[in-house]
Amino acid sequence: MDQPFVVGRVRTPAGVVPRISPLLLAGDRWGSFKARWGVGRMHYTVDLGLYALGEVGPESPVFVTANYKMSFDCLRESLAGRNGWILVVDTQGINVWCAAGKGTFSTDEIVRRIEIARLADVVTHRKLIVPQLAAPGVAAHEVKRLSGFRVVYGPIRSKDLGYFLDAGLKATPEMRQKTFPIGERVVLIPVELVEALKTALIIIPVLFVVGGLGGPGSFWDKALDHGLLGVSALLLSIVAGAVVTPILLPWLPGRAFALKGLLPGVIAAALIAVARNGAWVDLSGKLETVAWLLLVPALTTYLSMNFTGASTYTSLSGVKKEMRVAVPLQVIAASAGILLWLGSRLAA
Repeated sequence: MDQPFVVGRVRTPAGVVPRISPLLLAGDRWGSFKARWGVGRMHYTVDLGLYALGEVGPESPVFVTANYKMSFDCLRESLAGRNGWILVVDTQGINVWCAAGKGTFSTDEIVRRIEIARLADVVTHRKLIVPQLAAPGVAAHEVKRLSGFRVVYGPIRSKDLGYFLDAGLKATPEMRQKTFPIGERVVLIPVELVEALKTALIIIPVLFVVGGLGGPGSFWDKALDHGLLGVSALLLSIVAGAVVTPILLPWLPGRAFALKGLLPGVIAAALIAVARNGAWVDLSGKLETVAWLLLVPALTTYLSMNFTGASTYTSLSGVKKEMRVAVPLQVIAASAGILLWLGSRLAA
């Protein structure tokens, strides 16, 4: 009852149920913004159980969603001006689609929450509106057998729920099609970007230290020269793999994500080579340049593969197949690049 979106209470035969507002406040939007940037993302949850939206009654529809707050917020905002019950199941703070794939948005969990909420005492009908993206984890016939409630799969997008309800719980073909436009890809970039930058913060000091070793001149002059080159290459790889590849995903050649990340990686490596054009005059410079020509594409393609978990294009079997081919090649290229870069410092 003490959650900020709770605005009252409804008495039912199963007990008191929190009444929630469909309006998202500044705190809700700020919380979503932080979650998209990976801040407290795995703890961005709402309490489990049954909620009431609007002037509910025993005949009001029942919507099922995840306890990830962003999923909950999308649903309640889409139902503004309508009446309904919202049953929140335990997905361990994971969104609907990912939870279905991981097995937390499941048949057993829905049946369990129906029993705990005593939903059969609250509503007279026996229908649940479940997100279509939860279908991989939910066996509708088993829910019916175990609970008596029939599962009706709602539209892909929560914003289409109004049309879906007005049409008598029938979805158009467009409501069943999952697209992945640039806007949806861009909002997923921050999480992967933040994770990559966290690792970069550990690597950057090492690059400066190693860059300052070997050859004539002061340690700090060499660290600024060669270490700064390494930092620039690292950051450019992250941008190419975690930002450019997701944005250009449909237009990059190849089906495998590692292959899609190869072109941005090669372009990033070429930029490093052009910037160090004068380094080809001695052995040390040649080794250093070749090292980053190997390291940058290896890192970029690896980061590109990370986006498979956010994409609508991939399958678990396809990801496993891609990793069996791509990861060994990335390890070989990265290992050779590291050895060459260390060798360039010894040859200086």
